[in-house]
Amino acid sequence: MELRSVEELMDLLYACRGTWSTAGRGGAPVDLHDHALRTAALLRRSRPADKELQVAGLVHPLGRLLWPGDPHGRAGRTAAAVRPLLGDRVARLLRHHDGSDVRADDDLLSLRQAAEEGRGAGFDAGVLEDWRTLLELVAARHSRLGAVD
Repeated sequence: MELRSVEELMDLLYACRGTWSTAGRGGAPVDLHDHALRTAALLRRSRPADKELQVAGLVHPLGRLLWPGDPHGRAGRTAAAVRPLLGDRVARLLRHHDGSDVRADDDLLSLRQAAEEGRGAGFDAGVLEDWRTLLELVAARHSRLGAVD
């Protein structure tokens, strides 16, 4: 599976609404849609200039929706699915954010911390439509860079 348009990505993110998942460490169930919004919002607060990191936070729950029975392979499959649309950096963040040692990489550490904090409730993270422009920006930037390669 490869995501080819922001519209297709938005549809999948909307489909996360009502899909519940627990953390790999036995945490409380969380709605994937809400978790995606909270994770991205936390990254926007902590790293406002890093648009690709924010997008990675927004789309990181997609693997749980698309491949719920494949906990070990879903990070790689999710990365491969978003790479054509969102680029190599977002794909790398998704592939490695659940890895065993993220301490050496500030981006991965930020993503993991936001994802963990985003599992809890407590603030209004807005609505998915608020993220469309940023998704389009990252996709367009990747498209332009990809055309040069």
